[in-house]
Amino acid sequence: MKELTKAEEQVMQQLWNLGETNVKSIIEQMSEPKPAYNTVSTIVRILENKGFVDHKKVGKGYVYFAIVTKEAYKKKFMKRFMSHYFQDSLKDFVSFFAKEDKMDISQLEELMNEVKNDLKNKED
Repeated sequence: MKELTKAEEQVMQQLWNLGETNVKSIIEQMSEPKPAYNTVSTIVRILENKGFVDHKKVGKGYVYFAIVTKEAYKKKFMKRFMSHYFQDSLKDFVSFFAKEDKMDISQLEELMNEVKNDLKNKED
């Protein structure tokens, strides 16, 4: 799975939120300043070439839809992010955010409890 540019990711966010949709609807959901129709249309075609999006013809136009789920992309992105910036160390990752975001002890304990529950549910 290829990495998305910022513009591609913005379009994918709209496709994930909207489901099957056309370029006009994607643009309507984007924040100001809204990109040009041709710009979004080009990005959608790039996403098709990268294997993230497909389309079907409806009337005179096309309806686009994501073929890569948000969860699948998030998983791949986070693995790459962890590898590049934290040498695959979850401990370094959590430590970084605890220091930078000034996480307090109760928040850290809450995070640990959530992780423990997730791991326990995974084993079941």
